[in-house]
Amino acid sequence: MNKILKRAVPAIVAFAALASATGALADSGGGGVPGPNNLFITSAVEHPGGTVTLPLRRGVSHGQTVYYVITDVSDGNVAAQLGVNKAAKLANASGSGAVEKVSIVNGVVNFPATVDFSPVRQLTAGPTGFPPATAQPGAIGQPGYSPLIELPNGTVENAPQIANASGQADKVVSIDPAAGTVTYRETAGFQGGKPLLYASFDSSNPVAAAIEDVTYAPSLNSAPTIGDDSTASARASLAAFVNGQTGANNLQRQGLNSALLDGLSPLNVLRWNPTQGRYSPLWDVHLAQWTAAAIAAGQNLRQTDFGNVQNLADSGLLTGPGGAPFGPSGFIVNCPIVSMVH
Repeated sequence: MNKILKRAVPAIVAFAALASATGALADSGGGGVPGPNNLFITSAVEHPGGTVTLPLRRGVSHGQTVYYVITDVSDGNVAAQLGVNKAAKLANASGSGAVEKVSIVNGVVNFPATVDFSPVRQLTAGPTGFPPATAQPGAIGQPGYSPLIELPNGTVENAPQIANASGQADKVVSIDPAAGTVTYRETAGFQGGKPLLYASFDSSNPVAAAIEDVTYAPSLNSAPTIGDDSTASARASLAAFVNGQTGANNLQRQGLNSALLDGLSPLNVLRWNPTQGRYSPLWDVHLAQWTAAAIAAGQNLRQTDFGNVQNLADSGLLTGPGGAPFGPSGFIVNCPIVSMVH
Protein backbone atom coordinates (compact mmCIF):
# COMPACT_ATOMS: atom_id res chain seq x y z
CA MET A 1 0.00 0.00 0.00
CA ASN A 2 1.99 3.01 -1.28
CA LYS A 3 1.65 6.41 0.21
CA ILE A 4 -0.32 8.81 -1.97
CA LEU A 5 1.58 12.03 -2.37
CA LYS A 6 -0.29 15.31 -2.36
CA ARG A 7 0.91 18.86 -2.20
CA ALA A 8 1.69 19.72 1.40
CA VAL A 9 1.13 23.11 2.93
CA PRO A 10 4.33 24.18 4.71
CA ALA A 11 3.96 25.47 8.25
CA ILE A 12 6.37 28.11 9.48
CA VAL A 13 6.67 27.46 13.18
CA ALA A 14 7.47 30.16 15.72
CA PHE A 15 9.16 29.40 19.03
CA ALA A 16 6.16 30.62 20.98
CA ALA A 17 4.02 27.96 19.36
CA LEU A 18 6.69 25.33 19.85
CA ALA A 19 6.88 25.93 23.57
CA SER A 20 3.79 23.74 23.80
CA ALA A 21 4.19 21.74 20.64
CA THR A 22 6.90 19.13 20.67
CA GLY A 23 7.31 15.38 20.92
CA ALA A 24 9.73 12.56 20.20
CA LEU A 25 11.46 12.05 16.87
CA ALA A 26 10.52 8.85 15.12
CA ASP A 27 14.00 7.32 14.92
CA SER A 28 15.08 4.74 17.46
CA GLY A 29 18.46 4.02 18.94
CA GLY A 30 21.55 6.16 19.03
CA GLY A 31 23.99 7.24 21.68
CA GLY A 32 24.97 3.85 23.04
CA VAL A 33 21.54 2.72 24.25
CA PRO A 34 21.46 -1.11 24.62
CA GLY A 35 18.58 -3.08 23.19
CA PRO A 36 15.64 -3.79 25.52
CA ASN A 37 14.78 -7.42 26.19
CA ASN A 38 11.66 -7.45 28.42
CA LEU A 39 8.69 -7.51 26.05
CA PHE A 40 5.56 -5.92 27.52
CA ILE A 41 3.42 -6.32 24.39
CA THR A 42 3.72 -10.10 24.23
CA SER A 43 1.91 -10.33 20.88
CA ALA A 44 4.74 -8.28 19.34
CA VAL A 45 7.98 -9.46 17.77
CA GLU A 46 10.92 -7.05 17.97
CA HIS A 47 13.75 -6.96 15.45
CA PRO A 48 17.31 -5.59 15.52
CA GLY A 49 17.48 -1.98 14.43
CA GLY A 50 14.43 -0.77 16.29
CA THR A 51 11.38 -2.20 14.54
CA VAL A 52 8.49 -4.27 15.84
CA THR A 53 5.94 -6.52 14.16
CA LEU A 54 2.40 -6.26 15.54
CA PRO A 55 -0.86 -8.06 14.75
CA LEU A 56 -2.75 -6.12 12.09
CA ARG A 57 -6.51 -5.73 12.43
CA ARG A 58 -9.10 -4.79 9.85
CA GLY A 59 -11.94 -2.36 10.52
CA VAL A 60 -14.22 -0.12 8.51
CA SER A 61 -14.95 3.59 8.47
CA HIS A 62 -17.72 5.04 6.29
CA GLY A 63 -17.66 1.88 4.18
CA GLN A 64 -13.90 1.86 3.54
CA THR A 65 -11.41 -0.61 4.93
CA VAL A 66 -9.04 0.66 7.60
CA TYR A 67 -6.20 -1.16 9.30
CA TYR A 68 -5.24 -0.67 12.92
CA VAL A 69 -3.31 -2.19 15.81
CA ILE A 70 -4.15 -2.60 19.50
CA THR A 71 -1.41 -1.84 22.01
CA ASP A 72 -3.15 -1.12 25.33
CA VAL A 73 -6.51 -2.01 26.91
CA SER A 74 -8.22 -0.71 30.04
CA ASP A 75 -9.46 -4.21 30.96
CA GLY A 76 -6.70 -6.46 32.27
CA ASN A 77 -8.37 -9.71 31.19
CA VAL A 78 -8.80 -8.47 27.62
CA ALA A 79 -5.24 -7.15 27.61
CA ALA A 80 -3.94 -10.58 28.63
CA GLN A 81 -6.02 -12.31 25.96
CA LEU A 82 -4.71 -9.99 23.26
CA GLY A 83 -1.10 -9.94 24.49
CA VAL A 84 -1.02 -6.17 24.91
CA ASN A 85 -0.39 -3.70 27.73
CA LYS A 86 -2.87 -3.32 30.56
CA ALA A 87 -3.50 0.40 30.98
CA ALA A 88 -6.31 0.65 33.52
CA LYS A 89 -6.08 4.44 33.51
CA LEU A 90 -7.48 4.56 29.96
CA ALA A 91 -10.88 3.86 31.52
CA ASN A 92 -10.74 7.43 32.89
CA ALA A 93 -11.03 8.70 29.31
CA SER A 94 -14.37 6.93 28.81
CA GLY A 95 -17.07 9.36 27.76
CA SER A 96 -14.58 12.18 27.13
CA GLY A 97 -13.80 13.86 23.83
CA ALA A 98 -10.57 11.89 23.75
CA VAL A 99 -12.30 8.65 22.75
CA GLU A 100 -13.97 7.56 19.55
CA LYS A 101 -17.04 5.46 20.36
CA VAL A 102 -17.19 2.55 17.94
CA SER A 103 -19.71 -0.11 17.02
CA ILE A 104 -19.00 -3.74 16.20
CA VAL A 105 -20.77 -5.44 13.31
CA ASN A 106 -20.09 -9.14 12.69
CA GLY A 107 -16.93 -8.83 14.76
CA VAL A 108 -15.59 -5.90 12.74
CA VAL A 109 -14.99 -2.54 14.42
CA ASN A 110 -16.76 0.37 12.73
CA PHE A 111 -14.90 3.65 13.28
CA PRO A 112 -16.88 6.92 12.96
CA ALA A 113 -13.70 8.72 11.82
CA THR A 114 -10.45 7.74 10.13
CA VAL A 115 -7.13 9.33 9.07
CA ASP A 116 -5.87 11.10 5.96
CA PHE A 117 -2.44 9.58 5.38
CA SER A 118 -1.84 11.43 2.10
CA PRO A 119 -0.13 14.68 3.26
CA VAL A 120 3.62 14.87 2.82
CA ARG A 121 5.43 15.37 6.10
CA GLN A 122 7.72 18.39 6.18
CA LEU A 123 10.31 19.00 8.87
CA THR A 124 13.28 21.34 8.71
CA ALA A 125 15.67 21.88 11.59
CA GLY A 126 16.17 25.37 12.92
CA PRO A 127 19.60 26.99 13.44
CA THR A 128 20.08 25.13 16.72
CA GLY A 129 17.98 22.15 15.71
CA PHE A 130 15.10 22.96 17.99
CA PRO A 131 12.79 24.68 17.36
CA PRO A 132 12.38 23.48 13.76
CA ALA A 133 12.07 26.06 11.01
CA THR A 134 9.16 24.23 9.37
CA ALA A 135 6.89 21.42 10.50
CA GLN A 136 3.95 19.77 8.75
CA PRO A 137 2.45 16.44 9.87
CA GLY A 138 2.30 13.58 7.41
CA ALA A 139 -1.06 12.25 8.61
CA ILE A 140 -4.12 14.10 9.90
CA GLY A 141 -7.05 12.58 11.74
CA GLN A 142 -10.54 13.44 10.54
CA PRO A 143 -12.73 15.41 12.95
CA GLY A 144 -13.60 13.01 15.76
CA TYR A 145 -10.68 10.66 15.12
CA SER A 146 -8.85 9.28 18.12
CA PRO A 147 -6.61 6.27 18.59
CA LEU A 148 -8.58 5.65 21.79
CA ILE A 149 -11.74 3.72 21.03
CA GLU A 150 -14.55 2.93 23.44
CA LEU A 151 -16.25 -0.40 22.77
CA PRO A 152 -19.99 -0.87 23.32
CA ASN A 153 -19.24 -2.58 26.66
CA GLY A 154 -17.26 0.44 27.88
CA THR A 155 -13.77 -1.02 27.46
CA VAL A 156 -11.26 1.53 26.18
CA GLU A 157 -8.55 0.38 23.77
CA ASN A 158 -5.56 2.16 22.31
CA ALA A 159 -6.23 1.24 18.68
CA PRO A 160 -4.38 3.63 16.37
CA GLN A 161 -5.21 3.40 12.70
CA ILE A 162 -2.15 2.91 10.49
CA ALA A 163 -3.48 2.47 6.92
CA ASN A 164 -6.50 2.97 4.64
CA ALA A 165 -7.22 3.90 1.03
CA SER A 166 -5.40 7.24 1.43
CA GLY A 167 -2.10 5.56 2.29
CA GLN A 168 -0.29 4.36 5.38
CA ALA A 169 1.51 5.77 8.39
CA ASP A 170 5.03 6.97 7.58
CA LYS A 171 6.56 4.72 10.24
CA VAL A 172 5.13 1.55 8.72
CA VAL A 173 8.07 -0.47 7.39
CA SER A 174 5.94 -3.19 5.82
CA ILE A 175 2.31 -4.24 5.96
CA ASP A 176 0.77 -7.60 5.06
CA PRO A 177 -3.03 -7.65 5.32
CA ALA A 178 -3.17 -11.27 4.17
CA ALA A 179 -0.81 -12.40 6.94
CA GLY A 180 -2.34 -9.94 9.41
CA THR A 181 0.93 -8.26 10.37
CA VAL A 182 2.54 -4.83 10.25
CA THR A 183 6.14 -3.89 11.00
CA TYR A 184 6.60 -0.47 12.54
CA ARG A 185 9.53 1.75 13.57
CA GLU A 186 10.18 2.21 17.29
CA THR A 187 11.69 5.02 19.36
CA ALA A 188 14.28 4.69 22.14
CA GLY A 189 13.83 6.29 25.56
CA PHE A 190 14.26 5.70 29.28
CA GLN A 191 12.17 4.83 32.32
CA GLY A 192 13.36 4.32 35.87
CA GLY A 193 16.99 4.46 34.78
CA LYS A 194 16.57 1.74 32.14
CA PRO A 195 16.48 1.92 28.33
CA LEU A 196 13.20 1.11 26.60
CA LEU A 197 11.57 1.11 23.18
CA TYR A 198 8.13 2.50 22.45
CA ALA A 199 5.96 2.91 19.35
CA SER A 200 4.69 6.41 18.66
CA PHE A 201 1.39 6.72 16.77
CA ASP A 202 -0.33 10.07 17.42
CA SER A 203 0.04 13.51 18.94
CA SER A 204 -2.52 16.14 19.88
CA ASN A 205 -0.35 18.95 18.46
CA PRO A 206 0.49 19.34 14.75
CA VAL A 207 4.13 20.33 15.30
CA ALA A 208 4.65 17.45 17.71
CA ALA A 209 3.04 15.14 15.14
CA ALA A 210 5.46 16.41 12.49
CA ILE A 211 8.48 15.89 14.72
CA GLU A 212 7.25 12.46 15.78
CA ASP A 213 6.20 11.62 12.19
CA VAL A 214 2.80 10.45 13.44
CA THR A 215 -0.89 11.25 13.07
CA TYR A 216 -2.18 14.60 14.24
CA ALA A 217 -5.08 13.73 16.58
CA PRO A 218 -6.17 16.90 18.44
CA SER A 219 -8.98 15.13 20.28
CA LEU A 220 -6.40 13.50 22.55
CA ASN A 221 -6.04 16.82 24.37
CA SER A 222 -9.45 16.15 25.92
CA ALA A 223 -8.06 13.23 27.91
CA PRO A 224 -8.19 13.88 31.66
CA THR A 225 -6.24 15.53 33.16
CA ILE A 226 -3.31 17.80 32.32
CA GLY A 227 -0.67 17.80 35.03
CA ASP A 228 -2.15 14.72 36.72
CA ASP A 229 -0.71 11.26 36.21
CA SER A 230 -2.40 9.67 39.21
CA THR A 231 -4.72 6.67 38.87
CA ALA A 232 -7.60 9.14 38.51
CA SER A 233 -6.14 10.44 35.24
CA ALA A 234 -5.75 8.97 31.75
CA ARG A 235 -2.30 10.55 31.36
CA ALA A 236 1.26 9.77 32.45
CA SER A 237 4.25 12.12 32.62
CA LEU A 238 7.11 12.33 30.11
CA ALA A 239 10.12 14.69 30.08
CA ALA A 240 11.50 15.90 26.73
CA PHE A 241 14.62 18.07 26.75
CA VAL A 242 14.81 20.99 24.33
CA ASN A 243 18.54 21.79 24.68
CA GLY A 244 20.48 18.70 25.68
CA GLN A 245 23.91 17.76 24.39
CA THR A 246 24.24 16.84 20.70
CA GLY A 247 26.41 14.60 18.55
CA ALA A 248 25.49 11.15 17.28
CA ASN A 249 28.46 9.52 19.03
CA ASN A 250 28.14 11.54 22.23
CA LEU A 251 27.02 9.27 25.07
CA GLN A 252 25.51 12.32 26.82
CA ARG A 253 23.41 13.46 23.87
CA GLN A 254 19.70 13.89 24.54
CA GLY A 255 16.89 16.17 23.51
CA LEU A 256 14.79 17.51 20.70
CA ASN A 257 17.68 19.61 19.40
CA SER A 258 19.76 16.43 19.13
CA ALA A 259 16.85 14.63 17.47
CA LEU A 260 16.61 17.28 14.77
CA LEU A 261 20.36 17.71 14.27
CA ASP A 262 21.54 14.13 14.74
CA GLY A 263 18.55 12.32 13.25
CA LEU A 264 18.20 10.06 16.30
CA SER A 265 15.72 9.56 19.11
CA PRO A 266 15.55 12.42 21.65
CA LEU A 267 15.74 9.76 24.39
CA ASN A 268 12.73 11.06 26.28
CA VAL A 269 12.26 10.10 29.92
CA LEU A 270 8.98 8.32 30.75
CA ARG A 271 7.73 8.14 34.32
CA TRP A 272 5.99 4.74 34.39
CA ASN A 273 6.09 1.36 32.63
CA PRO A 274 3.29 -1.14 31.93
CA THR A 275 3.93 -3.14 35.11
CA GLN A 276 2.92 -0.10 37.17
CA GLY A 277 -0.66 0.98 37.84
CA ARG A 278 0.06 4.58 36.89
CA TYR A 279 1.18 3.66 33.36
CA SER A 280 -0.69 5.06 30.38
CA PRO A 281 0.34 5.34 26.71
CA LEU A 282 -0.98 8.93 26.74
CA TRP A 283 2.10 10.90 27.70
CA ASP A 284 1.59 14.37 29.18
CA VAL A 285 4.74 15.95 27.74
CA HIS A 286 6.85 18.15 30.04
CA LEU A 287 9.36 20.15 28.00
CA ALA A 288 12.62 20.62 29.93
CA GLN A 289 15.30 23.27 29.35
CA TRP A 290 18.74 23.22 30.96
CA THR A 291 19.63 26.57 32.52
CA ALA A 292 22.71 28.48 31.39
CA ALA A 293 24.26 27.83 34.80
CA ALA A 294 23.71 24.07 34.50
CA ILE A 295 25.30 24.05 31.06
CA ALA A 296 28.27 26.14 32.19
CA ALA A 297 28.85 23.77 35.11
CA GLY A 298 28.69 20.71 32.87
CA GLN A 299 25.59 19.40 34.62
CA ASN A 300 23.54 19.00 31.44
CA LEU A 301 24.07 15.25 31.35
CA ARG A 302 21.81 12.53 29.93
CA GLN A 303 18.90 11.78 32.25
CA THR A 304 17.16 8.41 32.52
CA ASP A 305 14.73 8.74 35.44
CA PHE A 306 11.78 11.13 35.66
CA GLY A 307 12.19 11.57 39.40
CA ASN A 308 15.73 12.80 38.86
CA VAL A 309 14.49 15.23 36.21
CA GLN A 310 11.95 16.61 38.67
CA ASN A 311 14.68 16.95 41.32
CA LEU A 312 16.85 18.92 38.87
CA ALA A 313 13.91 21.22 38.21
CA ASP A 314 13.27 21.63 41.94
CA SER A 315 16.94 22.61 42.41
CA GLY A 316 16.77 25.24 39.67
CA LEU A 317 18.94 23.48 37.10
CA LEU A 318 16.00 22.81 34.76
CA THR A 319 13.04 24.93 33.71
CA GLY A 320 10.37 24.81 31.09
CA PRO A 321 11.09 26.53 27.73
CA GLY A 322 12.09 30.17 28.09
CA GLY A 323 12.55 29.90 31.84
CA ALA A 324 8.92 28.96 32.57
CA PRO A 325 8.29 26.58 35.47
CA PHE A 326 8.92 22.92 34.60
CA GLY A 327 5.57 21.21 34.09
CA PRO A 328 3.08 19.95 31.51
CA SER A 329 3.37 21.72 28.19
CA GLY A 330 -0.22 21.20 27.04
CA PHE A 331 -0.14 18.31 24.59
CA ILE A 332 -0.11 14.52 24.44
CA VAL A 333 1.88 11.94 22.53
CA ASN A 334 0.43 8.43 22.18
CA CYS A 335 3.45 6.18 22.68
CA PRO A 336 2.79 2.70 24.09
CA ILE A 337 5.88 1.07 25.59
CA VAL A 338 6.85 -2.13 23.79
CA SER A 339 9.88 -3.36 25.75
CA MET A 340 12.51 -2.46 28.33
CA VAL A 341 15.82 -3.79 29.67
CA HIS A 342 15.37 -5.98 32.74
